[in-house]
Amino acid sequence: MKKTAIKNTLILSILMVSLIGCNSDDNKQTLDSRKWQLTWSDEFDGAAGQSPDATKWAFDIGTGNNGWGNKELQNYTNRTKNAATDGNGNLVLTALRESYQGSQFTSARIKTQNLFTQTYGRFEARLKTPYGQGLWPAFWMLGANNETVTWPQCGEIDIMELRGQKPSIVNGSLHGPGFSGGNAITDSFALRYDRFDVDYHIFAVEWTADTIDYFVDGYLYQRINKSEVPGEWVYDHPFYMILNVAVGGNYLGNPTTQTPFPQTMTIDYVRVYQEAN
Repeated sequence: MKKTAIKNTLILSILMVSLIGCNSDDNKQTLDSRKWQLTWSDEFDGAAGQSPDATKWAFDIGTGNNGWGNKELQNYTNRTKNAATDGNGNLVLTALRESYQGSQFTSARIKTQNLFTQTYGRFEARLKTPYGQGLWPAFWMLGANNETVTWPQCGEIDIMELRGQKPSIVNGSLHGPGFSGGNAITDSFALRYDRFDVDYHIFAVEWTADTIDYFVDGYLYQRINKSEVPGEWVYDHPFYMILNVAVGGNYLGNPTTQTPFPQTMTIDYVRVYQEAN
């Protein structure tokens, strides 16, 4: 083969690899101009060892019904060994391998239920994930009417969830009537040559009456339109936020003896905005 042909083949191959490696659909990056106004935030500026601000966060406690519906293994607590500020402007949620009230793992799950809810807007967190087989960190939202209607009628917006054995890939998902559980609407975003436990990344959704957009570090990798949902659109009422680190369950499988503990999700901030107009 001639040198020119070889060179052209190499260039074409590099371009193809680059395209395959990207989470790109350039049409998605055409966004309407929006002017955001901050409505709620937590910067986690407390001294080291403090519990999350009780005016902003509540705890889910215990093992939940059938492992919170997913056959998870952890026992959620409100102890500072599972959830505390680190004195450096972060909140740290820690999963531990320990015997506690009949469970072999503990962790934390905090929520803004009954403290803050909002309909529409931008919801974002800057955080660093844990890693390892059986670790399941998540930043997500539930419809605030979930105590009066059953799931998934209340709606669920998963802003970020990660399988610890795949630390370079996050998923963003939507659960509602007709598209929940294994049939949720979902897409993934993958880092190239990096992992989400190595450094902080910003995970966000921008939610309107007709669309929900998913972002990682400002890159829009998924847009879900109301007109395309294969079921009922139940995203027209207030939602509250949840941060947690689950251990095991039917989403990713259980930890092994090789899974390192403790594992932490370190959260720099959580911020919520609405359109200024």
